[in-house]
Amino acid sequence: MKPAAIACLILALPCLGGCVAAVVGGAAAGGYYVGKDDRSAERIAADAAITADVKARLIAEPGIRSLSINVDTFNANVTLKGDVKTAAQRATAEQLARRVKGVKSVRNELAVKG
Repeated sequence: MKPAAIACLILALPCLGGCVAAVVGGAAAGGYYVGKDDRSAERIAADAAITADVKARLIAEPGIRSLSINVDTFNANVTLKGDVKTAAQRATAEQLARRVKGVKSVRNELAVKG
């Protein structure tokens, strides 16, 4: 993994801890009320870890502007949204997400906007 990707991942990790605290406290997160989420705290934490791993792989991939890609994970199902420049980048992003341990499926909603 590239040093820049590692640095980004290290900077993102403290944010993940806040997600678990918000879930346990019953606070709102992710644009919806967590108290209505049927997932366990462990599943939510695992989904957050999958999201972080996918994002780290996107950051490490040369030629992909990872900041233009949103990664959401729900029950180990990953959704990619945003813009990429080429169909090859779209396919690469999907392949990277599929390689992450624990991912059940990947929904690729990336738009090619060359």
